[in-house]
Amino acid sequence: MRFRQQLRARLLDLWVLKMLTTASAIAVFFWAYFWVMRHPLGEVVVMPAIGLDWLIGFHPWSFPLYASLWVYISLGTALARNVRELAAFGAASLGMSAAGLGLFMLLPTRVPASAIDWSLYPSLLFLKTVDVSGNACPSLHAAFAVFTGVVLWRELRSLSAPAGLQWINLSWCVGILFSTVATRQHVALDAIAGIALGLATGMAYLRALRPAPALA
Repeated sequence: MRFRQQLRARLLDLWVLKMLTTASAIAVFFWAYFWVMRHPLGEVVVMPAIGLDWLIGFHPWSFPLYASLWVYISLGTALARNVRELAAFGAASLGMSAAGLGLFMLLPTRVPASAIDWSLYPSLLFLKTVDVSGNACPSLHAAFAVFTGVVLWRELRSLSAPAGLQWINLSWCVGILFSTVATRQHVALDAIAGIALGLATGMAYLRALRPAPALA
């Protein structure tokens, strides 16, 4: 019962600020993402597929998992305890986005063309039409999934959440990572690079919120 009470209090605390900052940040990110995609500073390189791509395969049913990233990210801010944690999440997200977008602009990449008839999959067809499979490596979809997974691990731990919720967090993160390749929005190398970027950002976030050592 104590966990539920703490969770409810955490979700209600600063909820207007959390909602507005999250929505605004996502809107600005998408504007920057598509601007960079349309203004590369070099020749766009096609990312190669590796054995892992064929092992994972194409699974159109994974699209809801792919789209669920934005709900997943919102949980990372919704569980923030205070303005300091919310600011740390924002600063880490900004740094990770800047790193990814900078690479997209300087070293533009895209996924290889596929023989799939996208008209058979309306949701994916819309995604392919809008995203045009650019800004491939590193996958910021994968990076944000891993970073958010680290954040939620910390927040759930601070709430003394049941172990099952940590397993749900891990499974959701892995599901999103799987979907980045299974929807053919990215190749495995994009996802691997995104995982590395997300882990690095997550570790920096944890260090930033580490309690200062007590003075002797």
